[in-house]
Amino acid sequence: MPQSSEPTYYSLLGLHPWASVVDIRRAYRQLSKLYHPDTTDLPTAIATLKFQQINEAYATLSHPERRFGYDLKIGYSRFGVIQPPPDLNHPVSHSYDWSKSAYLDPSDRPLSSGEIFALFMLVLTFVGCLLLAVAIGLTRGEAAIHSHLLQLTPSVHQHITHVLQLVT
Repeated sequence: MPQSSEPTYYSLLGLHPWASVVDIRRAYRQLSKLYHPDTTDLPTAIATLKFQQINEAYATLSHPERRFGYDLKIGYSRFGVIQPPPDLNHPVSHSYDWSKSAYLDPSDRPLSSGEIFALFMLVLTFVGCLLLAVAIGLTRGEAAIHSHLLQLTPSVHQHITHVLQLVT
């Protein structure tokens, strides 16, 4: 990223260019409380200027299209080349760190009790339906085969009877 004499919006908010929207919002809220002219101990002129800069930075970085344009302006690209890890050619001497896996998001939250109950009810319903289908199949399956056989023509009936005898 090219260096310039004026601070970037990211440095005003104390963030890196790859900061998430949540990080930007959190930093803005903390700094706006700190530098708001009505709540700070700083002189009003300095607090107002700093507060305006923070508002301008947040207005740009919180809007995706404006942020993309600003990133291009300061020379930061989100579409960088994927770089290999620094330990690519070194033998692995320790166990695998699953926290660096792309499939495990460390910001995942645990399921709430209501979500666990809903999953339990879904599993219970599925198992109940499966047991009901098996029970109906066992109790009515034999009768259904015989009643269906009675409706068939005699030649087809003989063929199916022969196949059933071979199977048993």
